[in-house]
Amino acid sequence: MPGESDKKQTHHGSLNPNYRIQKQSLKKVDEYVEGILSGNRTVLSQAITLIESSNPDHREMGEEILEKCLPHSAGSLRIGVTGVPGVGKSTFIESLGKHLLEQGKKIAVLTVDPSSSRSKGSILGDKTRMPFLSTHSRAYVRPSPTSGALGGVAGKTREAILLCEAAGFSTVFVETVGVGQSETAVKLMVDIFLLLMLAGAGDELQGIKRGIMEMADLIAINKAEAENLIAARQAKMEYQNALSLFPSQPSGWKPPVLTCSALKGEGISEIWQQVESYFRQTRENGFFEQNRKEQAVFWMRETIESRLRQNFYEHPEIRIRIPQLEKKVAAGKISPVKAAGKLLAQVGKDQK
Repeated sequence: MPGESDKKQTHHGSLNPNYRIQKQSLKKVDEYVEGILSGNRTVLSQAITLIESSNPDHREMGEEILEKCLPHSAGSLRIGVTGVPGVGKSTFIESLGKHLLEQGKKIAVLTVDPSSSRSKGSILGDKTRMPFLSTHSRAYVRPSPTSGALGGVAGKTREAILLCEAAGFSTVFVETVGVGQSETAVKLMVDIFLLLMLAGAGDELQGIKRGIMEMADLIAINKAEAENLIAARQAKMEYQNALSLFPSQPSGWKPPVLTCSALKGEGISEIWQQVESYFRQTRENGFFEQNRKEQAVFWMRETIESRLRQNFYEHPEIRIRIPQLEKKVAAGKISPVKAAGKLLAQVGKDQK
């Protein structure tokens, strides 16, 4: 059956990003574009895999696909969701996603799983944590490994957002790992930044820093149910007081603090009402459009830095000399600054 085939391809693609590329021949760029614009989720997954690939030829093809899809993107609402492990991010997105699907929307969820710094392996279990969304015809869940990327966001998440928009998804969620890395990366690729919190846990346990709270456009105290309800309400008051001490946001929006139970679906509709209010206000005052323009420029600069770094380490002479100089630096025979200068001078010499 076609449906079973699609599921099988998507499953393998999420577990091993190189699976499809290894097992079947590549399509032409226009075939990928046509598939994405028609809403074919299998083709969308294949295109995202090309963008995430470490193979330069695959990446180049992925970039061509992205450029052709760009005029059809930018039509969704981009929502970032962060919070420490155990706060219930996946359950929250599943619950909010159900609410949006009931309104007839199409939603995409780009989840990011932690990669091992040693093996580079990733669990990629978000599909099992979002069983309803993973099997719904108007929802798309794409797990990606962090691969050490800033803020727990896969390096190509922004490009994946654009492809999802071109595929017709009206709301795109980006779920971060939330293990204490800088959340700046996700803030700079979404329109609204939701911070999930727990009641009855100290700042040390939650790993919440003032900077993350300052970036939040909405704070939700999750798991506000049963014996935890009173603590959740108390936490709500405390966070509201804390936010009142922060400077005003550039958006002109005053971040609300709400309570919810993602597991029971309580408080979810109220949260979405606040999200819609945020979008109305920021569109009216011009912040929404200006913010997207600034984000696009930021990611252009980030890409330049990333490519320069990549080209540097892929330089044949540099690859030979780095291990040699590392040994000298470790032995104290040369300073790190001088060693770096020698390597940079090598690149400059070759460019003349």
